[in-house]
Amino acid sequence: MAKATYIEDFHHWEQEFVFNIPITVRFSETDMFGHMNNTVPFVYFEAARIEFFQAIGLMQAWTRPESETIPVVADLQCDFLQQIFFDEKLTIYVKAQSVGNSSVDIHYLAKKEDGSAGFVGIGTMVQISKRTGRGFEWTEKMKNLLVSSKKVGI
Repeated sequence: MAKATYIEDFHHWEQEFVFNIPITVRFSETDMFGHMNNTVPFVYFEAARIEFFQAIGLMQAWTRPESETIPVVADLQCDFLQQIFFDEKLTIYVKAQSVGNSSVDIHYLAKKEDGSAGFVGIGTMVQISKRTGRGFEWTEKMKNLLVSSKKVGI
């Protein structure tokens, strides 16, 4: 398997995931060779990330009209480990890897039905002020939700 630079020990890293969603590769997400298009993992990452944030209680705060803050993607990367095809069943895992003052590094893992890794990813989300567009520090409660999601599961 190709090595992603952000993963030191794949087995240990893989064991830390506690949240996942199921995905089936749609025909419209493939190219003329039947391979999943290389842009599609980012859509899957978004779907898993949104459900993850909902599960830990952050999304609800951000979507309230009176909320001062929103989350934005600062960067996002995908490393392809093997081919993915139309109609394959995948499980997309997501976890908060490290939490900064207003950012969080999110890691992703896509597993095929046989348990093998199809692709992995990393991205940084930043909570920003709607008014200024600048980073907005996590509250202690928010930090605790992100940190505890990786320790005890959801």
